[in-house]
Amino acid sequence: MRRIVAPFLGAFLMLLATASRIAPAQDTHEVFDKEMSKPIIRGGIAFRSYCILCHGDRGDGVSRAAKLYVGLNLTIRPRPAEYYEKIIRGGGPSVGSAPSMPPWQDELSDEQIRDVVTFLTVLRDPIRRGEVIYKTNCVQCQGVNGDGRGRAAKLYDPPPADLTISDRTDQYKEKIIRLGGERLRRSSVMPPWEERLSDSEITDLIAYLRTIVVPANNR
Repeated sequence: MRRIVAPFLGAFLMLLATASRIAPAQDTHEVFDKEMSKPIIRGGIAFRSYCILCHGDRGDGVSRAAKLYVGLNLTIRPRPAEYYEKIIRGGGPSVGSAPSMPPWQDELSDEQIRDVVTFLTVLRDPIRRGEVIYKTNCVQCQGVNGDGRGRAAKLYDPPPADLTISDRTDQYKEKIIRLGGERLRRSSVMPPWEERLSDSEITDLIAYLRTIVVPANNR
């Protein structure tokens, strides 16, 4: 019996080893958690949850609630990190600003406040804004590095595209993000995002996607 089983076992192990070399490795749980636990990512999530309504997704004051504060400039100006932390904790009056900015020290944890401050330091950078949008919306399927090896990638056939070798134009990327894969005769599991992401967020996301494409001569 052992003589019969041994060859089959050996063949199975060889097949398994071959398959492991061919199949692209997916993001591990540890890699995913490490990426999502970065302060800038956590800060982007908190900013979107608590600040975007008044300040807008770019911090430029273009927001849904702006019309409620006629005469007030809701733009987040470049400031030292200490200023940001003080106004978040104590509200506008703590820095001699408008009382319409409420204190958040009883709503946010110390860690969340630090994370928001970290995010505010890159708020003027469209690529970093786009990275946060990508990491908080696309990473499960497209992968931490945009190579189509996300944690959920194995659920789909065909698998998510490798965005690091994409030769699609910005215009095409905007269409597929807005309309989803099926409208462009691609995968139907790629959902439309035009009702979940603002125009400026889509623009920032495309700016980030542009940076992860690996030049053809380096692949």
